[in-house]
Amino acid sequence: PIRYQWAMDLYDQAVANTWFPNEIQLGEDLGDFERMSDDERHALTHLLSYFNPNELLVNKALAFGVYPYVNAAECHLYLAKQMWEEANHCMSFEYVLETFPIDREAAYESHVTVPSMARKEEFEVKYITRMTEQTLDISTTEGKQDFVRNLIAYNVILEGIWFYSGFMVALSFRQRNLLRNFGSLIDWIVRDESLHLKFGINLILTVLEENPDVATPEFADEIRQMILDAVDMEADYNRDLLPSGILGLNADYINQYVKYLADRRL
Repeated sequence: PIRYQWAMDLYDQAVANTWFPNEIQLGEDLGDFERMSDDERHALTHLLSYFNPNELLVNKALAFGVYPYVNAAECHLYLAKQMWEEANHCMSFEYVLETFPIDREAAYESHVTVPSMARKEEFEVKYITRMTEQTLDISTTEGKQDFVRNLIAYNVILEGIWFYSGFMVALSFRQRNLLRNFGSLIDWIVRDESLHLKFGINLILTVLEENPDVATPEFADEIRQMILDAVDMEADYNRDLLPSGILGLNADYINQYVKYLADRRL
């Protein structure tokens, strides 16, 4: 029996959205990449450096911090499909890294060498570490609040704000008739991520509805501060992403969008 029709509907939609990276040919984009400025190539490489491993971080969060604590079969179905999609996204960025003449070693080292990127990862890894080292007792208010913290860290902050900020930059190239096929790849990823975000928010709202003890004023303030801290981290990251700006886009402009996203998520 289905308890949460919204989860079943999202599963059906996710299955209908199934796609594979090699359906997109990147040959034309390779020519664009060679003609792009150093700042434009830096921005693209920076995005790929961040996106590729973080798609897999989301999978760890789902496996350790969400899947074990939900009982509804329809939620398990959707989470299984989401985990496959995160792996597919990781391999999509891998496909781009393999196609473009990008220094892969430098790209992967960014997590250590770029402080703003390392800070974002440190924030997320803190929650991963807690999920893998602790088992939540969700019969208690504290355990339920920890479950919601994990959902906020991954579904709302990582997927709903930080990823969307990156999508905006990735899609900006297509507006100037560059990397059009890469833009199509990002369209498909955004289509998946919009469902991930919807599932996470529905799950948070369901927890709050079924457990009125969770949403104390103090907890609400803590969650709000988590999101505001995430905005500050993303602002620093975007200044490293676009230190000089590129045609039609600079860090201040992207950060306006980040604040808009945060307002919507809040």
